[in-house]
Amino acid sequence: MRTARPAIEERLAVAGIRALPRLAWLEVDLDILAANARALGGLVGPAARLSIVVKADGYGHGIEGAAIAAVGGGAETLIVASLDEARAVRAAGVATTLLCIYPVPASGLDEATALGVDVVAVDDGSLAAIVVAARRRGSDAAPDLRVHLGVDTGMGRGGFSPGDAVGAARRLVAAAGVSLVGTWSHLHSPEDAAAVQLQAGRFHAVVAALRGAGVEPGTRHLAATGGLVADPGLALDMARVGLGFYGHVPGDVAVDPRADATVGTLRPALSLCARAASITAIPPDETVGYGGEWRAVRPSRIATLPLGYADGWTRAYWPGATVLVRGHRAPVVGRVSSDAVAVDVTGVPGVDALDEFVLLGRQGAEEVSAEELAGLRGSITWEVLDAFGARLSRIYVSDGRVEAARHPGESFRVSDVAVAPRDPL
Repeated sequence: MRTARPAIEERLAVAGIRALPRLAWLEVDLDILAANARALGGLVGPAARLSIVVKADGYGHGIEGAAIAAVGGGAETLIVASLDEARAVRAAGVATTLLCIYPVPASGLDEATALGVDVVAVDDGSLAAIVVAARRRGSDAAPDLRVHLGVDTGMGRGGFSPGDAVGAARRLVAAAGVSLVGTWSHLHSPEDAAAVQLQAGRFHAVVAALRGAGVEPGTRHLAATGGLVADPGLALDMARVGLGFYGHVPGDVAVDPRADATVGTLRPALSLCARAASITAIPPDETVGYGGEWRAVRPSRIATLPLGYADGWTRAYWPGATVLVRGHRAPVVGRVSSDAVAVDVTGVPGVDALDEFVLLGRQGAEEVSAEELAGLRGSITWEVLDAFGARLSRIYVSDGRVEAARHPGESFRVSDVAVAPRDPL
């Protein structure tokens, strides 16, 4: 039988939100995200700060909703990858400290400072741009450019070498209008204990060298989700949590016993849902999809869902993917198109145009996980989540109710989300 919850149109209408532009959407549970943040904050511990990564449109969850839930769950810093992402967080009304983890172009450094965004120096070019921008602002300008010094301990894609880090730090602290507020690096293989030990050792040696040269390194941060759950001691002064906040941990990382309880509480917050654009009866031997590669072997009912690879539901999901309807799995059939996914619902009696399909997430006792989809596309959980496109509306729920929506081309603010002021979220 059909799942019990009201149709999406009714749920949006009750919340005073306009109808979906099409019947395919992402649904994000803000309570789950906030609970994940609180759990991870407990793992980080009282001596360190929790930062949450909201780049890549909040790993597909929508950057505004992710930011609001992260702050509601106790995050003290939010991490973005670009200045436009920082603008989106500020436009949503979120005032928490922001760190742009990739260099901001020289032309954007003044705006970054005005927005209250910490920036990074990872090579001579980015450092020189920061010094020039601070000089241009003048020594009496307020506030300072807040800078985190990146150190390459083995990732090899940015950061000063351990031998050059002290000199770079001295250049920063000598510049008027610049504050060195952090020193950081990034683990390339948190699943490899020997590699982690090597990188952590290099990082600690750089920190010691900075202090020996009379330079305070500021906030030390090294671990992302994988490093944190592999060794909670790597939290240092701040941990940069991305995947864990969204309810997942890297599958190849051996979880430290100290992190077992926390990992056990993390839950995915994202569902990809749709209603059928059409349901068609086809006779045996008829084909479905481009190329005619799938052929019916019995009288079949085919539901066409109005989304496709243009939304991040990749062609790699066929053959193999199943979606949920009426609490049962139904197979995707035929090539995935830009705007259409065909599902064989013959084995699920009674499916009609009012039924809700779940392509990612839970329905009843069944679940399609991001890890399952990653296996089908021969990739990783991060790519599954990040791939969901801007054409999909994000519907935000709390306590089972729709609280806000971000339709394509739109955004929202904290004031639009009734759950935001509550503590806890």
